[in-house]
Amino acid sequence: MTKEYTIRNAKLSEFKEIGKLMVAVYSQLEGFPTASEQPNYYKMLANIGELTQKPDTELLIAVSADDHIMGGIVYFSDMQYYGSEGIATQEKNTSGFRLLAVNPSTRGKGIGKLLIQECIAKAKAKKHCQIVIHTTMAMQIAWKMYENLGFKRSEDLDFMQGSLSVFGFRLLL
Repeated sequence: MTKEYTIRNAKLSEFKEIGKLMVAVYSQLEGFPTASEQPNYYKMLANIGELTQKPDTELLIAVSADDHIMGGIVYFSDMQYYGSEGIATQEKNTSGFRLLAVNPSTRGKGIGKLLIQECIAKAKAKKHCQIVIHTTMAMQIAWKMYENLGFKRSEDLDFMQGSLSVFGFRLLL
């Protein structure tokens, strides 16, 4: 965390705003499926707070000093609730995160990195041996950030979401 931003769990009253941010960010990704192509995915984004009803699942947000939401991410300390296709949900002694979104007006300030570092800290606190994530070709900025943080491609975690290739990464802790 920095003095400028704080990472914390989202409040119930913030879920709708975070859902709007998620939809706005993902719908602007060049090459990413549209809401009409993957309506269930966009419904999940809009209702992002519902994921916190799953055990060991947290919606983390970055907020400014005046409590404006700058970004969000969903952290899973139990991979059975991760919700992806492929083998990731079978991983043991593993945490994961999904659905990273940063407000376009605050990109480049390290908010995404802060959110990811909080997930890594939570995984280490659980004494997990690794953290698993997925990304797509449309998310090249995030992809590079993951690699810079030490995540390595893990082809065994790859899967297809309809016609969309989804790529797995691991960070050994």
